Amino acid sequence: MIKRSLRWLRRAGSVIRRIIGAPDYDHYLAHMRARHPEVVPLSRDRFMASQLQARFEKPGARCC
Repeated sequence: MIKRSLRWLRRAGSVIRRIIGAPDYDHYLAHMRARHPEVVPLSRDRFMASQLQARFEKPGARCC
């Protein structure tokens, strides 16, 4: 029961982060392990910096 609740909370947190546009480092790591095992993934700090840069690089993509 507790494991199921924790799994649900993690999933809900991931969905909320996607809705508000916050980057999900754990999802990125899972993707890199599954699809690009030969590439060293970015550190959390570099990942966050690259996500912020990509977000604000295209000002026309924002609604306001």
